[in-house]
Amino acid sequence: MSQPLSEQTIALVKATVPALEAHGLEIVRVMYARMFENPMIRDLFNQSHHGETGSQPKALATAILAYGRNIDNLGALAPAVERIAQKHVGLQILPEHYPYVAEALLGAIKEVLGEAATPQILGAWGEAYWFLANILIAREDHIYHDLASAEGGWSGWRTFVVDEVRPESAIITSFVLRPTDGRPVIAHKPGQYLTFWLEIPGHPPLKRNYSISAAPNGTTYRISVKREPQGIASNWLHDHAAPGTVLKVAPPAGEFFLADRPERPVVLLSGGVGLTPMVAMLETIAQRHPDLPVHYAHGTLNGSTHAMGDHVRSLAADRPNIRITTFYQQPRTEDVAERDFDEAGLIDEEWLRQETMGAEADYYLCGPRPFLRTFVSTLSLAGVPSDRIHYEFFGPADELLAA
Repeated sequence: MSQPLSEQTIALVKATVPALEAHGLEIVRVMYARMFENPMIRDLFNQSHHGETGSQPKALATAILAYGRNIDNLGALAPAVERIAQKHVGLQILPEHYPYVAEALLGAIKEVLGEAATPQILGAWGEAYWFLANILIAREDHIYHDLASAEGGWSGWRTFVVDEVRPESAIITSFVLRPTDGRPVIAHKPGQYLTFWLEIPGHPPLKRNYSISAAPNGTTYRISVKREPQGIASNWLHDHAAPGTVLKVAPPAGEFFLADRPERPVVLLSGGVGLTPMVAMLETIAQRHPDLPVHYAHGTLNGSTHAMGDHVRSLAADRPNIRITTFYQQPRTEDVAERDFDEAGLIDEEWLRQETMGAEADYYLCGPRPFLRTFVSTLSLAGVPSDRIHYEFFGPADELLAA
C-alpha cells in the first residue's frame, strides 16, 4: 500500500497547478516523445491517439491537471482511476512499465519548466506519481487476477479466429470471433470492449479497442467495426479479416457496462457506431431481464449507415417492455418512416426530456463527443444524479472531463 502523501508534497504539487494550466500540454507531448524513443513502450499505446493533433496528449494533460488540483481530495478522482486501470489492462500494461513513464514525465517537467522545476518540485511530483502509480498497479493486479481465474478467462494475449464476417451497413461490419484453442471465453459485462494487437504489414504493432456488440454466450465474441476514412486498423479489418484470420486479443475490459441486476428502468442512447455496446446491453436485457422497461434511442445518418436495425427491432418485436426509437438525420427517398426509422432529424434535448425523463431511470450513452457533451450535460442539468448517467466514448476522455 502507498504511504500517504506528505503535507509538503501536497503543497508543492498544488503550487504547480498554474504552471500545469499554462504548459501541461507541452509537458505531456515532450513526455510522450521521450517515452516513444523506446519501441517497447511505444508499441504499448494506440498511436492513432497521438501526434501533434492527437487526443491522448490533451486527455493526459487534463488528467494531470485534475490530479494536481485534487491532490488533497483524491476521492474525486476514483472514477477516472478505474477507467485508467481498465484501459491499462486492455493494453496489457504491467508494473515494469511504470518506471519508464516516471522518468519521461519528470524529464519533461524539467525540460519544459526549466529553472522553475526545482529539485523540490521534481521530488514532489515524483512522490505524487508513484503514489498514484501504486494505486493503479494494485487495482490492475486485482483485475488481471480476476480475468485469469474466471471460467473462460485468460491473461495476456489469446488467439482468436474470425468465424464469421457480416456486413451490417455501408460502413459497419461485424466480426464473430472464436478462440483457436476451442475453450470457453469469459462472460464479459455488456458494454465492455476487447483490445486487439494487430500486426499489419508496413506498420508497427497496433493496439485497438472495439466494443463487444453481443450479449455474453461463453463461446464467441462479436465486434462491429466502422470503416474510418483514415483508419489503418478499421480498413485492414474490413479488407483483410476474412473468415479464418487469426487475431491476438486481450480479455474484456472497461468500466462502462450494464448493471448485473438493474434496479430501475433503462434508457439507452447512441449515435453512429456508438450502438455497438448498446446492442450487447439490449440483447442481455431481452435474455436475462425480460420484464425490465427499456427505451433505446439511436441516431444515424440514414438507412445506408444504420447497422443492425432489423436485429434491434426483432428484439423488441414480442417484448412490450422494450421500446425502440430510431432517428435518421437525412432520410433517403427509399427510407420509409415507421418502417426503417421513427423520427427525422437529430435526437434533441426536448425529445429526451419529454420521452425519457418522466420516471427514474439509468441512462447509458455512447456516441461521438458532441453527442455525449450535449446529452450528459442535459441529463446533469435536469437533475439526474451522476451515478445514474453512464457513458462511453471511443478514444481518450479530454473534452468530456468537464461535462
